[in-house]
Amino acid sequence: MDQLRERIGLPRQDATVLVEGLLDALKESLEAGETVKVSGFGNFVVRTKHARRGRNPHSGEAITLPGRRVLTFKASRLLREVLQKPDPK
Repeated sequence: MDQLRERIGLPRQDATVLVEGLLDALKESLEAGETVKVSGFGNFVVRTKHARRGRNPHSGEAITLPGRRVLTFKASRLLREVLQKPDPK
């Protein structure tokens, strides 16, 4: 939050409102099942996993694991390139 405040020059309260508003919009889009693309950063995608068979690790009993929605993130090519640069220590 402090880095954003320094870069943009916003007061702390305004920076907090800005970031929280952005995250709320991101969350609402993902809840609706939409893909969220952030240019130069990556894509957030909600995927549906189907029910599957599994085993209780304690008893070995076969159980059915219910389907669920999961959030996945795929970094953009630009972000991956930046992360692969050597540490400037």
